[in-house]
Amino acid sequence: MKIKVLVKQEGCLPRIIKKGDWIDVMLAQDVELLGPVATTLHWRKKKPEEPERLRKVVFNTAIVPLGICVEMPDGFEAPLILRSSTPKDYGVMQTTGMSLIDNLYKGEQDEWKLPLVALRTTRIPKGTRIAQFRIQLSQKATVWQKLRWLFSSHIEIEEVKALNNPSREGFGSTNNQQNNDKGTVK
Repeated sequence: MKIKVLVKQEGCLPRIIKKGDWIDVMLAQDVELLGPVATTLHWRKKKPEEPERLRKVVFNTAIVPLGICVEMPDGFEAPLILRSSTPKDYGVMQTTGMSLIDNLYKGEQDEWKLPLVALRTTRIPKGTRIAQFRIQLSQKATVWQKLRWLFSSHIEIEEVKALNNPSREGFGSTNNQQNNDKGTVK
């Protein structure tokens, strides 16, 4: 089974690692994030005899580009998660826990991105293998798509010069779509 990949930033072609079941993706640019910052200390009284000290902590977040646009076969989707070493090595977590990229996010403006929150001040260099994804059946897959998946022997990455699909308006665009069948699954 082939997935088509348009590389928007040189060096970001996903890698299928033979030791694992997931496909690695790279960071498309250098990223610098500041660690959490505490604001001014405030006092609040729960009860007159028990004053409480409060300090708001602000976390630095960023949505970082992965330098690729991907066209998956119909009936498939891709969960995207951090590599297990990323939090330890760089002190960041994925703000969504896991991102899910559906099959309609496959245009030339639909670059994959990763939402991060910094747990400490950090610098992550461009080209770092930061996250990973896999291809799986979506809940709307047809019987034929399920059979295709069942009888496919492996996944291949095909680098392409263009994706001839409409774009979905970028990262986080699902809520921007005009959807006539709200609340229903077809």
